[in-house]
Amino acid sequence: MSSAKFDIVVYGATGFTGQLVAEYLTQRYKGDNALKWAMAGRSLGKLKSVRDAVGAPGNTPLIVADASDAASLKAMAEQTMSVITTVGPYQLYGEELLAACVTTGTDYFDLCGEPIWMRQMIDKYEAEAKESGARIVFSCGYDSVPFELGTFFVQEEAKRVFGAPAARVKGRVRDMRGTLSGGTAASAKATFDAVAKDLSLVAILNDPFALTPGFTGPKQPKGNKPFFEEDLQSWAAPFMMALINTRNVHRSNMLMGFPYGREFVYDEMVLTGPGEKGEDNAKRVMAANAGKTGPDAPKPGEGPSKEERENGRFDLLYVAIAPDGRMVRAGVTGDRDPGYGSTSKMISECAMCMLRDATDVPAGFWTPGAAMQHKLIKRLVENAGLTFEVEA
Repeated sequence: MSSAKFDIVVYGATGFTGQLVAEYLTQRYKGDNALKWAMAGRSLGKLKSVRDAVGAPGNTPLIVADASDAASLKAMAEQTMSVITTVGPYQLYGEELLAACVTTGTDYFDLCGEPIWMRQMIDKYEAEAKESGARIVFSCGYDSVPFELGTFFVQEEAKRVFGAPAARVKGRVRDMRGTLSGGTAASAKATFDAVAKDLSLVAILNDPFALTPGFTGPKQPKGNKPFFEEDLQSWAAPFMMALINTRNVHRSNMLMGFPYGREFVYDEMVLTGPGEKGEDNAKRVMAANAGKTGPDAPKPGEGPSKEERENGRFDLLYVAIAPDGRMVRAGVTGDRDPGYGSTSKMISECAMCMLRDATDVPAGFWTPGAAMQHKLIKRLVENAGLTFEVEA
């Protein structure tokens, strides 16, 4: 696609997250740092409104394309090096675009947190993607970039301190302020609806190695109830995004050639503090998780105000544990609410990293961290408000 008209097309630019991506590209990549990009969506009128709202130049190209019109998606994919898509749930609206990118050899970046659909797409299209030259990159937002790269980062420190990566890593959420994405809630609902219609999908949903075709590792912690962690001196509660993040971390390990080993154990929980207060908080977190995909959950296209996004943040802890009990710790933080403010920056930088820094990544289906590793960390720190730091 070296002769493509555009570097990036933002598909779904009229949606809440898509508009944030368009705004970020407008502000970050201009002047000497400019790129050739376009906005795409179903309505030309809405695209014009978004172009004006985000302050993009009046000559920013607009492309009308619809998830229900395969020909329009293929025509869009043929014009660009890469597509960023924020149109989910992907199991409902994503396959036609993914197939178009595979056919045309176009790089593809999404925010998918739907492991069943992801596994189905890998099985169905990976061989063709490798032939066409397409790089298909799932989960380029809060699920699962900081979690996947947090594991990679702490393992790099483990190699330095222990002389080898750790076979056991804990991912822990210390703080997370911001609204759950309406798209995330809709994706979870769509997944549960699909499982209800086809119970055979339960096995994929419950499998920690659902995204590592041909490989099954050791038994993993279930993470489905609160408990007290002695080594961290804190109560820990279930983390609803662990269902996708843990799968992506294991896939990343496989794609990189198992640098963490084939006996790697990884889980994610929310730290809620010590004592009775910590135990009560853990129970509250568990109860709150149940309501996040219910009738009161945010709807796709809805989202927090600019003030709420800017006041949001996240703080993650990564602990690598050696066989003799020694530990190394690393922190990963983001300076915006995770579901929108940080996510829109992360997916943009994933696309930019592949476009400008990681051009030699082979074709196929990737996780962002496995594909771009240190190069992506560097971009996220320099441009997207994330930090990666070793802790004492």
